[in-house]
Amino acid sequence: MVSSSQLSPPASPSDLIDQPPMVLPRGVYVPMPAFFTADDEIDIPATQRHTARLLAAGVTGLVVHGSNGEAVHLSPRERRAAIEAVVDTVRHDADLAHGPVPIIAGCSAQSVRETIALCREAREAGATHALVLPPGYYRGLMDRQDIARYYEAVASSPSALPIIIYNFPPAANGVDLDSDLLLRLAAHPRIVGVKLTCGNTGKLARLAAEAPPGFFVGGGSADFILQGHVVGGHGTISGLANLAPRACARIPELFDSGRAAEARALQHEVAKADWIAIKTGFLGVKAAMPMFYGPAEASCAVPRLPFTRLDENGEAFASIRHGMARLLEIETRLAAEAAGGK
Repeated sequence: MVSSSQLSPPASPSDLIDQPPMVLPRGVYVPMPAFFTADDEIDIPATQRHTARLLAAGVTGLVVHGSNGEAVHLSPRERRAAIEAVVDTVRHDADLAHGPVPIIAGCSAQSVRETIALCREAREAGATHALVLPPGYYRGLMDRQDIARYYEAVASSPSALPIIIYNFPPAANGVDLDSDLLLRLAAHPRIVGVKLTCGNTGKLARLAAEAPPGFFVGGGSADFILQGHVVGGHGTISGLANLAPRACARIPELFDSGRAAEARALQHEVAKADWIAIKTGFLGVKAAMPMFYGPAEASCAVPRLPFTRLDENGEAFASIRHGMARLLEIETRLAAEAAGGK
């Protein structure tokens, strides 16, 4: 284990980039899938088509290369191409009158050096923030201080983007950051938020109560949007929002307008559908794309090997078709209401 005396101290905040990082507004953030052509190349038109539909649905921000986006299956060139495609669509399609759209890039790696390199490349491609898992490959040799030094060193690099901590134990060899450590990291001026895919709503409540102003505390699944909102959370970063962005956004809106019973009822429906998405992972979200957006999405909603698309005659696909039917009805109704109100 490396001792702290062997590490150079992080740069002071005054040595960092000369402008404060963009504060992440409350709302729905969508970790987009990776889209591939029949030749197994990044499908730029499909990426941009999905970006445009999410912007039209009023999402707050977009995540590229999260767990839902098959980041570990992409080359550096492909990562950059996907970010640039999203950035270009946001530039042309977003209503920026309400402020810029955060574009968060997954930049997770095991070393500080490589993580900073990924952040730099994402920043050059147009991303505004980086979503970073804790390093977990050498979990048995690391302690809390090592993990803290990792994040503080990355965030203190002038080359790095503002950091959102990604607490997702299954994707980090079981590393689960507790609220004490997260609060320590939240004090860093360029660590600006956390995505809690651990599902620990007690942790979410503690962070919402004690983190510095402007620190984004978001749930990592759509099945506890309401619970997080009630205790002061700032939104959701959920793969299910690829399919039902309006339903996810509607839950806190209902609660804030005094319609708690309706908010609970909608959360129940979202949670039931999200459980299917959780069990089937990014494969399930991709399989459901044609169901929610039409047959044109069937060809591009295919994962990269070693994964294959779900068998349309299989049990998992049947669970998606039946288990998400009610959510599809709700999302379709909300889209029609939004169109009628314009």
